[in-house]
Amino acid sequence: MKIFPSKIGLELVIPIGLLFLGISYKMYLDEIWLGLVLMFLTSIFIGYLFTSMKYGIDTSDLHVYGCFGTHKKIPIKDIKKVSESYNPISSAAASMDRLEIHYNKYDSVLISPKDKKEFLTRLLKQNAKINIIYKKK
Repeated sequence: MKIFPSKIGLELVIPIGLLFLGISYKMYLDEIWLGLVLMFLTSIFIGYLFTSMKYGIDTSDLHVYGCFGTHKKIPIKDIKKVSESYNPISSAAASMDRLEIHYNKYDSVLISPKDKKEFLTRLLKQNAKINIIYKKK
């Protein structure tokens, strides 16, 4: 199985980081030590969320691994379309540069593989009928 890590987008990391730094600085000035510890632990948790997302492609299935051991298995033969998306809906994606995988009749999942080109190439090798839709730039 080929594993593709999730892309970690600066458009999510920078605002969250600035927010946490600002709140932590204020807590430091006000000597709220428990708050600083909680901010540190929350930062570690968010880092875990961002780094635990990954996607795997084996001989017949696409595997979407999310946080806390969640796993979704999608038969590659059932994938109809893959389209680029910047949809902000919560998903197994640590970046806003996403791919929406449409499978079965009405199902879809948002992902953000770090190497989109190789990811799509591997999907197409196993199902040449997948329709790839790129956003116009």
